[in-house]
Amino acid sequence: MSTAELLATDPGWIIAVKGLLVFAACVVLTLLAIWAERRIVARMQERPGPNRVGPLGLLQSLSDGVKLALKEDLIPAAADKVIFIIAPIISATTCFMAFAVIPVTGPVTLFGHKTVMQMTDIPVGVLYVLAIASVGVYGIVLAGWSSGSTYPLLGGLRSSAQVISYEVAMGLSLVSVFIYSGSMSTSDIVAAQDQWWFAVVLFPSFVIYAISMVGETNRAPFDLAEAEGELVGGFHTEYSSLKFALFFLAEYVNIVGVSALATTLFLGGYHAPPGLGFTEAWLGGWFTAIWFFIKVAGFFFIFVWLRGTLPRMRYDQFMQFGWKVLIPVSLFWIMVVATLRVLSQQGTSRIGILIFSGVVVALVMFANIAFDNAKQKKKNAPRPELSKPDFAVPELPSKGSERV
Repeated sequence: MSTAELLATDPGWIIAVKGLLVFAACVVLTLLAIWAERRIVARMQERPGPNRVGPLGLLQSLSDGVKLALKEDLIPAAADKVIFIIAPIISATTCFMAFAVIPVTGPVTLFGHKTVMQMTDIPVGVLYVLAIASVGVYGIVLAGWSSGSTYPLLGGLRSSAQVISYEVAMGLSLVSVFIYSGSMSTSDIVAAQDQWWFAVVLFPSFVIYAISMVGETNRAPFDLAEAEGELVGGFHTEYSSLKFALFFLAEYVNIVGVSALATTLFLGGYHAPPGLGFTEAWLGGWFTAIWFFIKVAGFFFIFVWLRGTLPRMRYDQFMQFGWKVLIPVSLFWIMVVATLRVLSQQGTSRIGILIFSGVVVALVMFANIAFDNAKQKKKNAPRPELSKPDFAVPELPSKGSERV
């Protein structure tokens, strides 16, 4: 039976159990992710990291959550109280909704009922995930606006600009996946990768999505909505107690969400790597969930690696990279993939496809050389001489003179 047929036979209580399992898994993964990030970054910086609360410090995240829950909950006097309270709820709830269309396993048996670990399979599943991610950012924007303070407002404005620029690049990077698989359903896209992962076939799309998902989640080096160095804490500066904990939860669940979507769209989803397909029948099909979470953990390690190595980008560099690099490259790659797809469907010979690919590579190399030459020419251009001021400039006192 196909995934859609299995999901159509699910009773209501099975759907409720799936939702509960997804929620519990996301919360536990958040606690483990915070611990793992602190340990990995500590190892990169040659320090121990959390190692006192529980074995290897595993209970440190749980103790931090309890500490946040017991702190005093403050609301600024100048804040819009209703929106100030709703904002973290929006961020925390929308991040869980994206998992409704993510296939975590193949066919498995759950309480005697054959199903798949996916709550629903709609024809536009990927667009649903992008829409939910867009709504989730409203929590950050509203939090910055409703705080009644300057720094959170700047963080909210940065986040809105960030979403407009990098969600466009993210959406364009997925168009080639839709063209190649012929569907927007997550289960169909996973099934289309039975021979080659799209991370190999559509490598430029994979790179663009990987960069965009870092900007989408406000993580270093794109954490300009928080920017502790210049905005204190950004959009959540005025938050404390459980409201701050909800933003913290939303950030890490979003990381898991975009990593799960990347795994689904580009790394074959829950399927085993090539040559290890025989493991998918282990544990009654539940072993596919282990492969899925291994791939998600690999993406999470890249998030942590970037945070531990790269400095924060300047804001103008950040926006320039999104609009002048990622979006044009995405549009060019969509035209290339669409042309190759049409040529292959019309029965064009491999020689013709290779000739077209060679022309594309030549154009890319020519554009790269032209860009480097223009950059070098701009670098070597003589600087204009500064004109002398038309007003009198007082002379600086000499070193030996004393101020009277």
